[in-house]
Amino acid sequence: MALSFQDGGGEDQPMAEINVTPLVDVMLVLLVIFIVMAPLFSQALSVNLPRVKAPAADSRDVTRLTMTMSGMTLDGQAVTPDALVRELKHRVGLNPDLVVRLEAPGQVSYEQVARVMGWVREAGVGRLAFATQNP
Repeated sequence: MALSFQDGGGEDQPMAEINVTPLVDVMLVLLVIFIVMAPLFSQALSVNLPRVKAPAADSRDVTRLTMTMSGMTLDGQAVTPDALVRELKHRVGLNPDLVVRLEAPGQVSYEQVARVMGWVREAGVGRLAFATQNP
């Protein structure tokens, strides 16, 4: 804060004014930096899927659903979407705490995985686990 004194008019009175020039300079520099950096923030980044170290689930209550580029298998047996829903409904009737572990390679599209997740939900499965790879 700069203090200046006025001449004339008799008494010398302090006049308090804030010097905003440095503040404007800093704000303009920040604005230029954000304008230059904004295009870099909007670019997509490639993300690797998670690799975690976790204890194996109890295999008695886990049904393994594997997706491939050519189809699906349920506990090692090839299955169609209708048969998948029927079989999972049957298994949920026997064990309401059934866990379905979904395994899908990176080449399978998200749309296909989401469709299979919908079928699993339609069958009444309340617990869905995603298989990951150990690092």
